[in-house]
Amino acid sequence: MLWTDLTVPQIREALMEKDLYVGDQVVRDLLREAGYRLRKAQKYLDMGQHPDRDKQFLNIARIKAEYLASGNPVLSIDTKKKEWLGTFYRAGRLYTLGGPVLAHDHDYQRFAEGVVVPYGLYDLKENVGYVHIGTSKDTSEFACDSVEWWWATSGHRLYPGATSVCLLADGGGSNHVDKYLFKEDLQKLSDRLGLAIRVAHYPPYCSKYNPIERKLFCHLTRAAQGVIFDSAETVKYLFEKARTAAGLSVVAAISTKVYELGRKYAEGFKENMKILFDDFLPRWNYKAIPQPLP
Repeated sequence: MLWTDLTVPQIREALMEKDLYVGDQVVRDLLREAGYRLRKAQKYLDMGQHPDRDKQFLNIARIKAEYLASGNPVLSIDTKKKEWLGTFYRAGRLYTLGGPVLAHDHDYQRFAEGVVVPYGLYDLKENVGYVHIGTSKDTSEFACDSVEWWWATSGHRLYPGATSVCLLADGGGSNHVDKYLFKEDLQKLSDRLGLAIRVAHYPPYCSKYNPIERKLFCHLTRAAQGVIFDSAETVKYLFEKARTAAGLSVVAAISTKVYELGRKYAEGFKENMKILFDDFLPRWNYKAIPQPLP
């Protein structure tokens, strides 16, 4: 890889020292003819690879195709990076009529006026993103409440005959692959909705392949670039502005529910849980079946 950190004006000035007088555009043309392009580093190289990675990708493709061909929804879910509310710097540039947007020179949490925790759900069939904007903590209960919010506001209307929901998720965070608390909350959600909930986790180091990353989150970032997050309402307004030429639309809502950290799953749940684990890679693939009320 050949590269230069010289700017176009610096190259032009260096040419002037050799009695070659050209403009900036000529320098850009010369760089292009020599094969130079403006590039930036891309997060692409895997930091590790699980031995069952490819098997799980094939399994997810099979499950996804099965749901896409049925009347049941398939959602890609994940928590977007939390953001502090207040006069904090945010990357991006915007056309404005006023002067510069001023922000604190340090992002100290103690100066924050609150926090937003955007939990995203991307409907693969409808090409619609849903963002449940929490103002508390990112917990397994919040993750399950976000799925319930989606079902109550849109899911039941879009999929009136649904018997099951498929969730494509990473292996960490509030929907951690090894958290029994998440599985307990998932079972409770299944019981409340009366729907089976199938979960398929992406292998370690593969979160970038979760559809929500490239189908929703990148567009939310673009829609909110350069704007100070002064309130949860501002975040909601910006997220709902996200659009793409492919027809993406976004629905957002604010949740003020306070979530508790450090919760434990109920005594005896692990030994008596009704979660059905697949025979194939059961750690990553399982289903919650609604249980009859006592």
